[in-house]
Amino acid sequence: MSGTPIGSDRYGDAPTTVLPRVPGAPRLDDKPHTMEVRNVHKTFGTFKVLQGLDLQFADDAITTVLGPSGTGKSVLIKHLVGLLEPDEGEVRVFDQDLWSLSEAERANIRKRMGVLFQDGALFGSMNIFDNTAFPLRKHTDKSEDEIYDIVLARCTEVGLERSLKKFPNEVSGGMRKRAGFARAMVLNPDIVFFDEPDSGLDPVRTSLLNDLILQMHAEHGGTYLLVTHDIRTARKVSDYVGLIWKGKVVHYGEAEEAFHSPDPFVRQFLAGDSAGPLGMD
Repeated sequence: MSGTPIGSDRYGDAPTTVLPRVPGAPRLDDKPHTMEVRNVHKTFGTFKVLQGLDLQFADDAITTVLGPSGTGKSVLIKHLVGLLEPDEGEVRVFDQDLWSLSEAERANIRKRMGVLFQDGALFGSMNIFDNTAFPLRKHTDKSEDEIYDIVLARCTEVGLERSLKKFPNEVSGGMRKRAGFARAMVLNPDIVFFDEPDSGLDPVRTSLLNDLILQMHAEHGGTYLLVTHDIRTARKVSDYVGLIWKGKVVHYGEAEEAFHSPDPFVRQFLAGDSAGPLGMD
């Protein structure tokens, strides 16, 4: 079956032949993964956010999770970080069920994670250097000389080596995002989460941030998970794409497959069309 490409950029303009994908949750295999969720349910009051979510994240790759608002994308990140306990199901990180562990054991696992929040989540009373150094001072016994070297290296990687003494309110939104990225990387994490990293950025700065994500992943490796609404971001950075609708995974696979998918829901969402199974409700 020949698919018509939804967009270009990382995958070119030529149509790609793909096999039709059966809608529904992906099959789970038995091998360990850095991160996976198994039949996860989560309800807030009467609102069912996650309704049997099954997903195994590809190791040492960039996965982007997309979906309409309110489908549970950010809630998924909070489960994987161990901030939310599922009502039902398992959240496994480094082949361990997070909620069979003690809080101290979960805290140790979090030290192997980095998170870039929507607004960077910087401390307004700290300059960029101290914001970036915060995880090192809190979670390690490194000397200030060692901390300086690490912070300078990470801030240089994101282009902030000349802004170390500036405070968050003295720099642009894009610079705050980069500072948050540097802070997320100072502990050399095995997993990095990006919760709508492109929120509030114009298209050019979004593209530059995407370049930085690709560069940092190429240099440091790790399992990256991005949650976003921005199709251009997904197209540019993703090795794998997952699509969540009504609390379940309706598509997961290699990014090229997603952007040439014959599935009507996947095609509608990634193309931004009004006609299709996804409506206003």
